[in-house]
Amino acid sequence: MPSAISRPDAHAAEPAPQEIELKLALTPQNAAALLAHPLLAAHAPVKQTLTNAYFDTPDATLAAARIALRLRQVDGITLQTLKTAGHGGGGLSTRNEWEWEVTSVAGLDLAGLAELPPMRELGRDTLARLAVQLHTDFTRHRFEVSHRHSVIEVAIDQGEIVCGEAHARICELELELKAGAPEALWELADTFAETVALRPSDSSKAARGNALGNGHWPLADARTPDAWLHRATLALDAFHDSGQAGFLHAAQRALACLAEHPELPDNDQRLAQALVSGLDDHGHPTTAFGQAALTLSRRLARRAPLR
Repeated sequence: MPSAISRPDAHAAEPAPQEIELKLALTPQNAAALLAHPLLAAHAPVKQTLTNAYFDTPDATLAAARIALRLRQVDGITLQTLKTAGHGGGGLSTRNEWEWEVTSVAGLDLAGLAELPPMRELGRDTLARLAVQLHTDFTRHRFEVSHRHSVIEVAIDQGEIVCGEAHARICELELELKAGAPEALWELADTFAETVALRPSDSSKAARGNALGNGHWPLADARTPDAWLHRATLALDAFHDSGQAGFLHAAQRALACLAEHPELPDNDQRLAQALVSGLDDHGHPTTAFGQAALTLSRRLARRAPLR
């Protein structure tokens, strides 16, 4: 979690702060295995209960602009956070993020929001129509790990997304770069993937909640290898949240298209073939799937244009 800052109007001339994060989906069994991993067992975790309310207008103005706005209660304080659309793929994203402490557990700091560039573009009418649209409540086990001359926050989140009557489980690993090089995120994930089955996830908690509320999980079009992997990842996220078998079939089809793509070098095609055979009937990855997905995601991210 970023350190809380003062209200944005005190930092108007500064560059937008950035969050660099690698998100990986887990099963509850694999979350328990990860907590027992020797690399984490050597550190004392911080256990937190986080309750989050996400805001948008009734016609989803923020979601359409790929902006997430939340109030988070944790450790007796309330944090207001605004995140813009990330770019990247294979679970890795870089996005602008502003976060600061507020005094009210129920009301937004609208004056602070109005100072942020994304909200200035949407106009003050948007601010006046903001209301809570969904909630995410989860337990976080948080570790700070030094790896490859970098500092990484390791967060294992387990809980629930609630939007109206719709619910979805949260069980994920987030690796956030606090200092150092983004490459260290991949390397740490590789270390975990040697013994714990996991997979990249390209869907934020806010995006998952919005899809739940709408009952609609859009999949990105694909032509290039990185786009096919992104489509497969989104389809797997959608399958686990919706329970609709069609999304598992869409993920399998996207992985097959990736494995057959003429632009993939031979080594990458072998990795893609491991993805095709690496999901069980419930859409859960094997250890081999996670290892291949991370290696291929990293290679494609180096070559792909920003999304």
